[in-house]
Amino acid sequence: MIDLLNSIENLAIEAGKAILEIYNSADFGVEIKSDDSPLTKADLASHNVIAKGLQELTPDPILSEESANIAFAERQSWKKYWLVDPLDGTKEFIKKNGEFTVNIALIENGKSVVSVVYVPVQDISYTAALGYGAFKKSENQRQQIHVKKPARNIPVVVGSRSHMSDDVKNYLQDLGTHELTSMGSSLKFCLVAEGKADLYPRLGLTSEWDTAAAQCIVEQAGGHVVTLDNQALKYNTKESLLNPFFMVYGDKSRDWIHP
Repeated sequence: MIDLLNSIENLAIEAGKAILEIYNSADFGVEIKSDDSPLTKADLASHNVIAKGLQELTPDPILSEESANIAFAERQSWKKYWLVDPLDGTKEFIKKNGEFTVNIALIENGKSVVSVVYVPVQDISYTAALGYGAFKKSENQRQQIHVKKPARNIPVVVGSRSHMSDDVKNYLQDLGTHELTSMGSSLKFCLVAEGKADLYPRLGLTSEWDTAAAQCIVEQAGGHVVTLDNQALKYNTKESLLNPFFMVYGDKSRDWIHP
């Protein structure tokens, strides 16, 4: 499994290089998809690199944001498959704030078991595998990461830079005194995983490819990603690829769902 993890980390880095070539050019080639979300040349370039690389690594099927039209009738027979977001945080990419990632996860029986989240602009990778732990590699130094336990008395909450919903605003009011950090893409999960934040409440729509890789990293760092009925977020269990609302946190001794 560790060899596989190293391989997908290298693949994410290769995809990141393809993204940066376009990020540093004058033309992103922005299109608007049917759900009004943006799509760039970089999304497609990254997808092509990852799809080719994963096909060479394993025979398992691939579900990517850029190839998401596979029917549930076909998907539901998959016990093991790759779940990929070639460029998570396209809006952040277009804004040129650097807060976008490459997400690759291996799903087995509805659970993310091997994953990488790569941050191209900073050349930082977060990796995890079931039973192995979670790690951050920066400036060629790799170190194991852990969530913050116990949580801070005044919790650090990370929220979306582009999608702060009224539900989240109301939740934060109920939570009481806190510090709020805004961040794009799956980096919000990673801040919880490495103990820089205590909580990420997501009371808004996300898709399964947005969360799978980062969920593995949080869980292997000792944290939790749960729905509002306190069940672990699961994958490929229904027709829709949209996630229910969820909470990401490190310290389970505190009730984050009902503050």
